[in-house]
Amino acid sequence: MTVDQRPAETPEAEAAPAPEPGMSRQIKIVLGVLLVATFVMILNETVMGVALPRLMEQFEITAATVQWLTTGFMLTMAVVIPMTGLILQRFTTRTVFLAAIGLFCAGTLLAGVATVFPVLVVARVIQASGTAVMLPLLMTTVMTFVPAERRGRTMGFITVVIAVAPAIGPTFSGFILNNLTWRWMFLAVLPIAVLALVLGGVLIKNLGETRPVKLDLLSALLSAVAFSGIIYGLSSLGESAAGNHTPIPPYAAVAVGAASLALFVFRQLRLQKRDAALMDLRPFKSRSFTVGIIMLLISMAALFGSLILLPIYLQNVLGLTTLETGLVVLPGGLAMGVSGPFIGRIFDKVGPRPLVIPGSMVLAGALGLMTMLDQNSETWFVVVIHVMLSLGLSSLMTPLMTSSLGALPMELYPHGSAIMSTLQQVAGAVGTAVFITLMTTGAASSLDAGATEVVAQSDGIHLAFLCGTAMALVAVAAAFLVKKAESPSGDAVPVH
Repeated sequence: MTVDQRPAETPEAEAAPAPEPGMSRQIKIVLGVLLVATFVMILNETVMGVALPRLMEQFEITAATVQWLTTGFMLTMAVVIPMTGLILQRFTTRTVFLAAIGLFCAGTLLAGVATVFPVLVVARVIQASGTAVMLPLLMTTVMTFVPAERRGRTMGFITVVIAVAPAIGPTFSGFILNNLTWRWMFLAVLPIAVLALVLGGVLIKNLGETRPVKLDLLSALLSAVAFSGIIYGLSSLGESAAGNHTPIPPYAAVAVGAASLALFVFRQLRLQKRDAALMDLRPFKSRSFTVGIIMLLISMAALFGSLILLPIYLQNVLGLTTLETGLVVLPGGLAMGVSGPFIGRIFDKVGPRPLVIPGSMVLAGALGLMTMLDQNSETWFVVVIHVMLSLGLSSLMTPLMTSSLGALPMELYPHGSAIMSTLQQVAGAVGTAVFITLMTTGAASSLDAGATEVVAQSDGIHLAFLCGTAMALVAVAAAFLVKKAESPSGDAVPVH
């Protein structure tokens, strides 16, 4: 069945502009507001880890209970992100943006004034509902309205958001907790979020066209069970390995999620024949998209694994404070952010291969050097390795995101963005689970052999980074499969 490529226009929608050498002022305004909003949302996603011990004292709850602040946020993201392909087709840019940032503002305000723990959990869920939509909206807007010859540098700014926000998160929360109450983690970002809401309401006009896509409730249910089960199960593996009780056995959650995912995929393959899929899987028929996604998954697993492991190493092995830990990882995040637009400009000129191949090698080299870290390592050495890791990731993420989505027909951009964002969440859970589980297993083995607690922790981290190095070597091999950026007339699948 041929897809109708003339979707119904909304009365207030403007026609999608034809690609031009430059971007209109309106597109630049929209992208600027979207970037600021996305930065604030991703920053918020990473601030909770450092604050959990303080919140345990504040609300007099256990570690297993307080983890629902991160688990609830993560599960909400897993449920909402797969639906963003449909959302971005059915509603206008302005409507989606205002709903997303409005939910985030409401959740942030509620979190800042929460007096009981359940209210704080609900606030985090509301925040996550808005956050889940923003990054796919940003990527789809770039791919739809930015001319192909400028996409790399524009995607570079998205890399800034993805990289710098998580790097600043621990530093920001450490500063807040050292000087103010935990509530200011939310109240401090609320004015920026409200400003983005106001600017978006005034400046963002409706871009492009919408079409009346129906929501398949069974697909939505299968998607929710599949991705939340897999991500919850993987994220719980680390806790289980450490001897902590989890409400649902991790392997059971993964098994249920995997079974639901198989049913979800089967249903999408049937529904996409009549253009009714919740998440259209035809982007995987593009070789460029598939190879790019595989490399992105490896990169995101390495990024999240190192983000969770380095603070543990710095605090438990080297004995640094929370604030000092944030300052150590800050230069790497800033290096990744500063290099993002520069990497994007190079991509626009030479394509992905000259960036992806050396970038994967730098990533593997950095993770290899991390296996050398022990209780006697100097802090400056950790900073250098983390900067190296960040630069390698920067050389991968911008080219891979741009070339993967750029190989698709325009009508598949929303689904491609939804697939990419969903699998990035899965990759983060995989990286975290693998690194934490290996660290815990290695540390337990060393303790049994008579090592001190600090030495055992160092040994466990060494084992985890060995696994990370092996993952990165797979990325090096896959990098040679990346081709020059292609247009949809290349190997991308036409929509039939």
